[in-house]
Amino acid sequence: MKNGMTFTLKSLPPAGELESKKLLRQALQANRRLAELKGLCLTIPNQSILINTLALQEAKDSSAIENIITTQDDLFKETAFPEFALNAAANEVANYVSALHIGYRRVSTTRMLTANHLIEIQTELERNRAGFRKLPGTELKNMETGEVVYTPPQDHTKIVELMSNLELFINDDAMLEADPLVKMAIIHYQFESIHPFYDGNGRTGRILNVLYLVLKELLEIPVLYLSRYIIRTKSDYYKLLQQVRESDDWESWILYMLTAVENTSAATIRLISGIRVAIEDYRERIRSEFKFYSQDLINNLFFHPYTKIEFVEKDLKVSRLTAAKYLDALSEAGLLRKEKLGRSNYFINLALFDLLHAEEESN
Repeated sequence: MKNGMTFTLKSLPPAGELESKKLLRQALQANRRLAELKGLCLTIPNQSILINTLALQEAKDSSAIENIITTQDDLFKETAFPEFALNAAANEVANYVSALHIGYRRVSTTRMLTANHLIEIQTELERNRAGFRKLPGTELKNMETGEVVYTPPQDHTKIVELMSNLELFINDDAMLEADPLVKMAIIHYQFESIHPFYDGNGRTGRILNVLYLVLKELLEIPVLYLSRYIIRTKSDYYKLLQQVRESDDWESWILYMLTAVENTSAATIRLISGIRVAIEDYRERIRSEFKFYSQDLINNLFFHPYTKIEFVEKDLKVSRLTAAKYLDALSEAGLLRKEKLGRSNYFINLALFDLLHAEEESN
């Protein structure tokens, strides 16, 4: 195959044996780590804290793969003050969070993951309604050399046919009796190879990964995100995708994805364990030092890495003056750091911010 021009993408399931002993051993290790992560999430009283905080991290990392770069600081400010539109990248990352939440709600309510759900996700990401590609001309190129490395299906009818087949494969386990993590790797390969949209395929495909884990009840909430692992191993990621197309090397690709799940599960376990310790520390300190302790306050401080008076006012159902007094007192106690943006104040959860930065630096 030269420049991907003679390759014809086949429908699923793939032909041949996919679960070698090597793959099954790695799948077992990945599943063990994933089960540990699922159990740990259940120890956090308000799981929406994890959904929001980790989704923000994933949005930043997944967007970075597409060269949409923003900082933790800009991202959290954008979340607290969307009206300021701090920069275009932070706004795109915010769209990613919204798209992820839409996908999670669809999977949670329908117990299915369909092509229409993926269209909804991509629409939210790109803020357009282009849907599946209708015009030819899409090519995937080496970003350094400009060489065409893969030409996805060009015909709209074929794209729709392949996406219908992918939808069936996602939702009908009878099509292939395999470990769900092995199927996740196959699904990701197939979606990225169909490349059904004009834009947003990479980010939609990475959302698809975690939604599939929720669909198969390997996770209850979307907290396992592979983007940071892919950033660190970007050349391997693209090389191994291409090797499936060129030589049907499924084993190397699936092993890569299983390793990504295992390593990312371990990193996420470390982070969530740290968040749990920080929540307990803040709970005990606020309970012992202040009369205004409440679980709603703890939830607010950890749901919003950068909180503000309006958030506390709404979540705790208190007056603006009371909310301001609470936040100022916590700032004076060293639990929060007070900052100013325009004419408004915001308050940084120092323990949570340090945890997220430490995790980012370790990867």
